[in-house]
Amino acid sequence: MTEIKAVGVVGSGQMGSGIAQLAAVHGLDVWLLDTDPAALSRATKSITSNIHRLISKGQLSQAAGNDALGHLRCSSNLEELRMADIVIEAIVESEDAKKTLFLKLDRIAKSSAILASNTSSISITRLSSATSRPRQDSDWIKKYHLQVIGMHFMNPPPIMKPVEIVRGADTSDNTFYATKALAERFGKTVICSQDFPGFIVNRILMPMINEAFYALYTGVATREDIDTGMKLGTNHPMGPLQLADFIGLDVCLSIMKVLQTGLGDNKYAPCPLLVQYVDAGRLGRKRGIGVYDYRAAEQGKRSARL
Repeated sequence: MTEIKAVGVVGSGQMGSGIAQLAAVHGLDVWLLDTDPAALSRATKSITSNIHRLISKGQLSQAAGNDALGHLRCSSNLEELRMADIVIEAIVESEDAKKTLFLKLDRIAKSSAILASNTSSISITRLSSATSRPRQDSDWIKKYHLQVIGMHFMNPPPIMKPVEIVRGADTSDNTFYATKALAERFGKTVICSQDFPGFIVNRILMPMINEAFYALYTGVATREDIDTGMKLGTNHPMGPLQLADFIGLDVCLSIMKVLQTGLGDNKYAPCPLLVQYVDAGRLGRKRGIGVYDYRAAEQGKRSARL
């Protein structure tokens, strides 16, 4: 089984920075890549702050925290990933964007490296088709192995327990077991899904969120009562509309479109209100406004820090 000692993470948003933090805290060399230097700077500050918080709470020793930060390298150059044993992409939830990235990674990464996608809904088999990692012999008959796999962390990665592992049509056993071992090293509980649209979690979660938007859209109840009803009535830690804001309404919309197209069923059609909010740039907490408005609260936090 492939031993993973060095991890590359592409995309320094909340998911990518969280995955990089996990890897660093667990003693792995980590390269965090992003084409946006400002995003990399924010990610570095966030990871450093999170590790200092773990130290202050006694969940990590000062020496272990310093060691974790010493394992982290940030760059805008994909060529830095030549020595990574696994590269995990955590970029925008777009099949075209992910395929374009995998084409580049396939050229850069060493032949033994695993290419993993943190996609929450897109077919791993289709993503793998952009690479040459399903290698074939000269007769184009026998496939040797496939080193592309889905490794879907939940948000935020350092806290949420499950990791969905999704095998493509020809993902090798070696790739699967190496990826599973890495997730378990991170202290995660592995759940395995077949390569179907939405996998397990989002196949169930996103239609619920979409239905919450329909309830709001058709005037069944206010956003507050919808969320309160689901929190208290089904013991969820946050309501579906609040959760959608946390995930990102653009991400929710992308997943609903994948479900609708991939499963060929209009019951997965995105709610018009969800579409309208995304069109208006109301993407949730990351933009300061989604179903709820967070701008005043964020301004208050900034003022308190000054």
